[in-house]
Amino acid sequence: LSFQEVHIKESIEKEINPHLLPGELLLCEANTVYKYIQEDGSNRGTYGKLVCTNFKIAFLDDSASDDNEPQFKNKIVGENDITLQCVDQIYGVYDEKKKLLTGQLRKYPEKLIIYCKDLRVFHFCLRYTKEEEVKRIVSGIVHHSQTPKLLKRLFLFSYASAAPNNTDGRNQTVMFDTLEDWRDELERTKGNVKYKAVTTNEGYRVSEKLPLYFVVPICVSEESILKYEGRGIPIWCWSCHNGAALLKMSAFPKEQDDSTSQTQKAFLDGIYKTISKPPYELLKTDDLSSSLPSLQDIQTAYTRFKQLFLIDNSTDFWATDVKWFSLLETTNWLEIIRRVLKKAIEVAECLERQHTNVLLIEESATDLCCVISSLVQVMMDSYSRTKSGFQSLIQKEWVIGGHGFLDRCNHLHKSDKEEAPVFLLLLNCVWQLVQQYPPAFEFTETYLTVLSDSLYVPIFSTFFFNSQHQKDTNSSGESLKTQSGPFRFLTVWDWSVQFDPEAQAFLNNPFYAEKPKPDKSQRKTARFKHQRQLSLPLTQTKSSTKRGFFREETDHLIKNILGKRIGKFINSSDEPPNTFREFYDSWHSKPVDYHGLLLPRIDGPEIKVWAQRYLRWIPEAQLHGGGTIATAAKILDLMEEVQSLQVKVDEQHSQAVSGDVHSLPMLINSPRLSSLFPFALLQRQSIKPALPTSTWKDLEDEDDLVKRDDEFVDLSGDVI
Repeated sequence: LSFQEVHIKESIEKEINPHLLPGELLLCEANTVYKYIQEDGSNRGTYGKLVCTNFKIAFLDDSASDDNEPQFKNKIVGENDITLQCVDQIYGVYDEKKKLLTGQLRKYPEKLIIYCKDLRVFHFCLRYTKEEEVKRIVSGIVHHSQTPKLLKRLFLFSYASAAPNNTDGRNQTVMFDTLEDWRDELERTKGNVKYKAVTTNEGYRVSEKLPLYFVVPICVSEESILKYEGRGIPIWCWSCHNGAALLKMSAFPKEQDDSTSQTQKAFLDGIYKTISKPPYELLKTDDLSSSLPSLQDIQTAYTRFKQLFLIDNSTDFWATDVKWFSLLETTNWLEIIRRVLKKAIEVAECLERQHTNVLLIEESATDLCCVISSLVQVMMDSYSRTKSGFQSLIQKEWVIGGHGFLDRCNHLHKSDKEEAPVFLLLLNCVWQLVQQYPPAFEFTETYLTVLSDSLYVPIFSTFFFNSQHQKDTNSSGESLKTQSGPFRFLTVWDWSVQFDPEAQAFLNNPFYAEKPKPDKSQRKTARFKHQRQLSLPLTQTKSSTKRGFFREETDHLIKNILGKRIGKFINSSDEPPNTFREFYDSWHSKPVDYHGLLLPRIDGPEIKVWAQRYLRWIPEAQLHGGGTIATAAKILDLMEEVQSLQVKVDEQHSQAVSGDVHSLPMLINSPRLSSLFPFALLQRQSIKPALPTSTWKDLEDEDDLVKRDDEFVDLSGDVI
């Protein structure tokens, strides 16, 4: 690159200014920054300006045009924007060596690598940037994204005080912040005969960890609730159609002196006896801290798992291909998902078949209790599989239920020990159900993906507090407009803040079965030969050291993948009990009722990697014109044609019908869409790695995948 080119580019970049949200302030910037095209493996890229605000890190260039405008665009966070809460780790490159950047820097790098929590990777070259600007931008980015901060320093408060309160009044999500919301839920589930909504915690006089309003068995007195700050009290989550209920309880601390322990044990015995008598069903207790992985185990597994997808370049991706199965198994992430789903099925069996109340016990009842109770409701209550129902469920069990989003997501960078992807674990489990039973859900996997991304967008209060009490006590403050008053926080459930109506259409499932349909034997379709297998095989196989998983991988491996034997990935000691297995097999032997009970398939390779979320930024993992989007595009085209004909046939209802037409995603160039659409659209094909691996050599003799993309269509979601 000539200095003349750099000088000309620099003069252009200075004219580009960032788009700032209300309350957003520009903190530092650097011109003539070179952004590499990550997927290339080469040094190609584009020049622009790198800026840091109190909300995000953004790269600005003049290459954007209407022709390149994506169909699925976020209005708050752009393609080259990284919210400060989304930054995972920052590395500097010094003489071709990577070094983690934290705190004060003595020497400034020539290259900056930012790893994001949504698994994007950004590479910025600072070699042609002025030294003073390099110091300011690197120090600013590290300081504002990596150092501990106070809660009220979050952009959430700046935005709430400066932005106009134009919320969408059509939001149907139940927020569960009023007594009436709880009473309505009791009535909806027919639980109001045995359970009552209480106001005991008004003013947070019982506990700051409990919500203002919650539901307990009618026989539980106010005195009992007050005695131990809500600990040892069964709190109602949901009632089954047969009257059995799902409950949760905060456990007493395990390390207590003998007299205290005896008193607490006597209190618990009294509670158990009270709620085990008629009209209540028999009670089964389940201590999740002993029957499920610990939060530390979950965090460790996810940390290993996400490293598989934080790919710097094509060479790194292909190098991991031959070790894909072993690397995936080592993380233990899929096994944790399987164990959590298995636990949810066990609870569903007690409620559905045994007509038994289930009491989930955990130290605070705000982590794994939230996961299991939510999963059980998604599996057993078809209302929770609608978009508004699922959002109401998250509000009830997680937001109002007191899950510590602030600590578990480590938004303030105060303690890594508290961090654990508990909510992401739930979304991964729900995704398993969505991809196994698509017609049962009103929302799509794209909805789940953008919901996971919204964890790191600090303009919504939904995922940025540890409890309702913390939110309430921090909602009062001085407005930037010199008016004193409470902050007006946005809720993430108003999707119009992030997406236009056309983009919101991708969140809705056009194949949702609104009414139960007659059983149809599901036709098995051909498996696409070229794919990265997203689930672990049933039995251990000896894979060739010279082959990857974008090739057929021999008939022997395919038989193992599709076989029905349960091998090393389901330990014999971890086999479900006979009653569980009988319930599980019996349900799966019958036709699926999409509005009844849903049980996930959990044996071996049925548990898959959530491809859209984890592989969407890796072009090598995409099939252009392939995957489930190829099927969806054809069906959507047909639906659009049918609706268009309906408009012509029935002009009296043309306005209503045309409104429905706009609710369908309009897929441009559908034959050439990526299998990871809408996040990967028509990205350029990646080139060969700098040092070809044996996998690439094997593929060199194959026909061009794009030419054959219509030959196989996979309806099960296996193809990526």
